[in-house]
Amino acid sequence: MSNSAVIHRTFSVLEAVSSSGSVSAKAVADRLEIPLPTVYRLLHELEDSSYLVYLKDEKSFELGPKCFELGLSFQQRLVAPHPIRQITDELHRSLGTAAYFAIYRGSDILLTYSSDCERHPRLRPLRFGFNEAAHATAFGKILLSAMPETQRTEYLDARGMPVLTPHTIVRRDLLDTHLDEVATRGIAWEHDEFLPRQTCAAVPVHNGTGMQVGAIAISTPSTKATGRAKAFDTALREHAGLCSRYLRGGSR
Repeated sequence: MSNSAVIHRTFSVLEAVSSSGSVSAKAVADRLEIPLPTVYRLLHELEDSSYLVYLKDEKSFELGPKCFELGLSFQQRLVAPHPIRQITDELHRSLGTAAYFAIYRGSDILLTYSSDCERHPRLRPLRFGFNEAAHATAFGKILLSAMPETQRTEYLDARGMPVLTPHTIVRRDLLDTHLDEVATRGIAWEHDEFLPRQTCAAVPVHNGTGMQVGAIAISTPSTKATGRAKAFDTALREHAGLCSRYLRGGSR
């Protein structure tokens, strides 16, 4: 077996444990369709490296301290700067909606901050590091709309365009037409495409060279969005401008 195949198997085992919380070697072998002796070997190698721990009483494996160290390092490197978080919080309070900030990260689109409260909760699938369903989220559409066609094709081919609701755009030609409109108008709307009965909107954020590097967004139940399109548009552009100003000069 090639080195790349071994690495792929190792990470598949690690991901299987992560998705289960605590899992036996047999369950991992059954899920991945890998021979049990191979799974045992990979699990124990990961345990020896502190990426996993073995719970003797439960006869199962779960994530070890090295994984938490990596996760903490990832979050510390990517979490939005304090002024960006403040601006996103202000957007949340001013509109009475959940608010979000997302960035480009290599070839990915990552959510790096969300601001919500008990009265105006975030959409539960959206968490720090969320990088899925760009074709169906407002902040994802903003960032997709700025990609060159080749890059957009590579991105969507790699991740697909799964159907999330009856309103999700899953035809590439329709999505391209929609993204052209997003780029022209400078705002992305998403009505019931990511989650039923939810409306989202996002606008771009630019760095000092004028390059689009992120997006600021809001979400609210669709019943509460009626008649508020202009207010959402105005507030989003105002707060995106504050974010861009900070990224250009390091201050608000």
